[in-house]
Amino acid sequence: MEHLKIDSNRNLSSGIAFLLPAYLIWGLCPIFWKLLSHVSSFELLLHRTIWSLMFLLVIIGVQKRGNELLNILKSPSTVGLLSLSTLTLAFNWYLFIWAVNHDEVLQTSLAYYINPLLIVFLGMMFLKEKLRKSQVIALIIASTGVGYYTLFLGQFPWISIAIAVSFAIYGLMHKMMSVLPLPGLCIETLLLSIPSSGYLFFLHINGNGTMMNISFSTDLLLIGTCLVTGLPLLFFTIGTKRSTLTTVGFMQYIAPCCSFLLAVFYYKEPFSVEKLITFVMIWIALGIYTFDSIYQHKDKFLKSKKG
Repeated sequence: MEHLKIDSNRNLSSGIAFLLPAYLIWGLCPIFWKLLSHVSSFELLLHRTIWSLMFLLVIIGVQKRGNELLNILKSPSTVGLLSLSTLTLAFNWYLFIWAVNHDEVLQTSLAYYINPLLIVFLGMMFLKEKLRKSQVIALIIASTGVGYYTLFLGQFPWISIAIAVSFAIYGLMHKMMSVLPLPGLCIETLLLSIPSSGYLFFLHINGNGTMMNISFSTDLLLIGTCLVTGLPLLFFTIGTKRSTLTTVGFMQYIAPCCSFLLAVFYYKEPFSVEKLITFVMIWIALGIYTFDSIYQHKDKFLKSKKG
């Protein structure tokens, strides 16, 4: 028993060792995108797609998972669903990059705080999952926070909502498909890279493309977009296999916390009392949701032990 406990602790530690850099990269990536603020958000999306595909193909090759890609491509229905998820992901990526480079890092932070609650809501709407009382309370508090933001700031946080909704829909689509994250994203970037390559070639021959036209450092950063995309995903997939759902649930808030701190203290984005109240309400909602999830997870674990 003691040997099993030591192995379990080692697995958990190694899981955290992979999850932590994944969430830190996601949370601190606004720093990277701002280094490319002189490039249009749309062109950045195209480069991110193509270089990410190359990176993911290398990882798939190293892990000898090429058969997984072929199996997906042999299923027209799966490719069709992935085509839809590709459009959703492209929109999410574009809006995130656009928001960061238009000094809206705070709204991206709010988006990924809201995201877990939206996933619960979509699960109720489309997968007929029943919400527990605490989840309903969390959703009501979060909705009240967004309503307060809209009422007292005179503007609807559309960037936050659009990013959160698109990513939640993307997650819902993948939940309805039997596709693993890494090969799934590889196929999505493959589908998106076809029009992306064509448009970048068009820009290049007309002398309007960024690659090889500005500076060597810009070229390196454009290639580096693959690391911002593929590296955290690789760490995340390894980390989740070696961690409990509770650990993943707690650590998912590292990314929006990093973005929040960047926006307020580093980029000095406007942060009024009204925005603070909105964030506090979202944090309270997330606290209720997280502790309810932990309680339910422990309850199921104890019941399975008794069984």
